[in-house]
Amino acid sequence: MFNFIRAAAGTGGVLVLLIMGFGTPAHSAPQSGSAGGAAKAPDYEFFKTRVQTVFAKKREGQARCILCHTKGTAFRLAEMSPGATTWNEEQSRDNYEAALRLVVPGDPDSSRLLVHTLAPEAGGDPFHGGGKKFASKKDPDWQVWAAWVKTGSEAPDTIKAAQVLDFETYRTKVEPVLLNPREGGGAEGGGVPCVSCHTTVITRMRLMPLPEGSKTWTEVQSHRNFEVVARLVTPGQPLESPLVKKPLAASEGGTPIHSGGKYWKTKDDPEFKALAEFVNSRRK
Repeated sequence: MFNFIRAAAGTGGVLVLLIMGFGTPAHSAPQSGSAGGAAKAPDYEFFKTRVQTVFAKKREGQARCILCHTKGTAFRLAEMSPGATTWNEEQSRDNYEAALRLVVPGDPDSSRLLVHTLAPEAGGDPFHGGGKKFASKKDPDWQVWAAWVKTGSEAPDTIKAAQVLDFETYRTKVEPVLLNPREGGGAEGGGVPCVSCHTTVITRMRLMPLPEGSKTWTEVQSHRNFEVVARLVTPGQPLESPLVKKPLAASEGGTPIHSGGKYWKTKDDPEFKALAEFVNSRRK
């Protein structure tokens, strides 16, 4: 679950967001790609026999994952049948689908399932409502999860998107959207600035922090952010690109949920059109 706690920071009234619990999916279940190839989902049998067992495991000094995540959290696990000590096939399939939405196939360090439960000093998120399960990446259970994620892979066309998209279009069309202060706007449930979460929390779109006192990124930082953002794009296909789908209302073809809020009620929104222009751009 994501709870947003807003506090004014300094005289500028900058929004600071403390993010508690699992948020929106880092990556939807892999789908077939375009001519460049298809993504490969992490292996189901590996998940069933080795990954989901950790959700029910009692770790010293910690609550079991299932105590919270079979209730009202965004990462929702199936409840076991009465008297059972593990999940049946149907329940395991449901858990697998839920976990897929929190991983980037082939990339453990960008997968919310792994970084949200990892201690900050080891490279994890600042906070997890259930406590930090893993003190380091050397923890055997964390390594099992990482090995599972590595059984999958991203679509080649997504990996190579930065080679074809236009940087100047990114800087003039996308960056203003990322920097929009919003202050509670948005189509569903209110929106918060992209920059507030995506420069502080480990998500697939981890942006560079703004230089102190600056309202925008340097040229070098923009190039780095461009490489990150491009991985959320399927060139030429806005509605197949997480960059565009996550903030779009679900009724218009967007994802079911986005922790930062739904910014656009329709595809006629100028910001949606700006991001779509970037997705359709080509390097000059």
